[in-house]
Amino acid sequence: MDALRESMEFDVVIVGAGPAGLSCAIRLKQLADEAGKELNICVLEKAGEIGAHILSGAVFEPRALNELIPDWQEKGAPLDTPAKDDSFLFLTKDKSFKLPTPPQMHNKGNYIISLSNFVRWLGEQAEGMGIEIYPGFAAAEILYYDDGSVKGVATGDMGINKAGEKTNMFEVGMELHGKQTIFAEGCRGHLGKELMQKFDLRDGVDVQTYGLGMKELWQIPAENSNPGQIIHTAGWPMDSKTYGGSFLYHLNDNKVAIGYVVGLDYKNPHLFPYMEFQRFKHHPDICKILEGGERIAYGARALNEGGFQSIPKLTFPGGALVGCDAGFLNVPKIKGSHTAMKSGMVAAEAVFELLSNPDGKNEASLYSEKLKDSWLWDELYKVRNIRPSFKWGFWGAVVYSAIDTYIFRGRAPWTLKHHGADHQSLDKAANSEKIDYPKPDGKISFDRNTNLAFSNTNHDEDQPCHLTLKNNNIPIQVNLADYDAPEQRYCPAGVYEIIDGDDGKKLQINAQNCLHCKTCDIKDPTQNINWVTPHGGEGPIYSGM
Repeated sequence: MDALRESMEFDVVIVGAGPAGLSCAIRLKQLADEAGKELNICVLEKAGEIGAHILSGAVFEPRALNELIPDWQEKGAPLDTPAKDDSFLFLTKDKSFKLPTPPQMHNKGNYIISLSNFVRWLGEQAEGMGIEIYPGFAAAEILYYDDGSVKGVATGDMGINKAGEKTNMFEVGMELHGKQTIFAEGCRGHLGKELMQKFDLRDGVDVQTYGLGMKELWQIPAENSNPGQIIHTAGWPMDSKTYGGSFLYHLNDNKVAIGYVVGLDYKNPHLFPYMEFQRFKHHPDICKILEGGERIAYGARALNEGGFQSIPKLTFPGGALVGCDAGFLNVPKIKGSHTAMKSGMVAAEAVFELLSNPDGKNEASLYSEKLKDSWLWDELYKVRNIRPSFKWGFWGAVVYSAIDTYIFRGRAPWTLKHHGADHQSLDKAANSEKIDYPKPDGKISFDRNTNLAFSNTNHDEDQPCHLTLKNNNIPIQVNLADYDAPEQRYCPAGVYEIIDGDDGKKLQINAQNCLHCKTCDIKDPTQNINWVTPHGGEGPIYSGM
């Protein structure tokens, strides 16, 4: 511990002001107010403002919100576009075929929203209740007691230059101690990853699997707009062995959210997820919606796809994992905000009971029991076999999913396992087919650097690189030699480049481009890249995403 650090004491420290973290904080305060008790709650957020690092499709199911804030309509929640028409299309290069919409994807009663705007509103509700939220302060380190239990977190030191030296802007980090610390960092949280290793939280569960989601927000001509319309596609431009697909959601004000998700278990190291997204937009059925429009925002984020069988142990001495730090996305439903919120609410109830009755059950049994008794657990259990069935290819998965859904109704007497860790899935480049991607036209499709400007991402270049390498030789000796340096392609922000150096090829890391999507931390074939937090307040600034 740095002796210069100041510390603050709280009942509960929450790391991450996303749907899960804010729902946890709000539910804790509600319970405390109902019981007439004082509860000091602190929420840390690495983004410079609440919602700035939040990105999702998103079609939002309000089930958890109805429970948390029943009068959300009166309080002005930004749920302004009711879901209307659902379409599920299978694409070939120039045609589309309408498929029956799977029951999990029906959206009656849901809303097309900007999740970043919704989270901003949720933050306003929390602050209005007296909850302390500190945006721009990144939790960089977990603090432990001598017995190994979690004591809290520390924010990162500021004003350190690239060489690791203190500048005249140096400020030491702050320690935040909590009786319980809740980690709600989102998918592939860097502190959550440490906790899983330290406390063996993944022992006895299946591997977590991931997808990379990329999204653009467009302003389109009024005649192309159909607020409430929802389109999902599978098929072209990817082959049937690669998991992925698109979404296109019509919002109010002549806006559409369009995006593409590629499962990070793909095998061909030449595959370029960002360029798959860009050429997808040139399909006739998609292009006709965007033509005459203007792309106004861009972003990307990894998402959990493991589902029920990949949920880790959720608690450890002194704290718990909630939301996508644990992995509660319902993949077939293409929704995770409502489950993230519910997990935070359930954790709040368990933590409040623990703090009120310190001699009662331990936090592990409280949180786990309450979660297993909730609708969240049942919802994820019923769809647990859908995503892993795609190891048989698209059409094999369609047939299996129909049997699982309509005959077994999600309660088949077996649970399918996933393929293995995503970083182990790549074939060698020499044995893989190269893919010829068309050049972006600058109207419908764009190169990465051009699109990156629409994410508003920013990092101080004179700071230690937050994309760290365990071994500096591996990028050339292994990744380039065996896999043609796939980090050049799987990164949706052009962070990684192979350049000619004085002594031959070398990897250049453009950390200032980073969207905090975490794909590199997941997909690097040797797990040589480790994402750590940059200075607080940096990264993308999403609005309307």
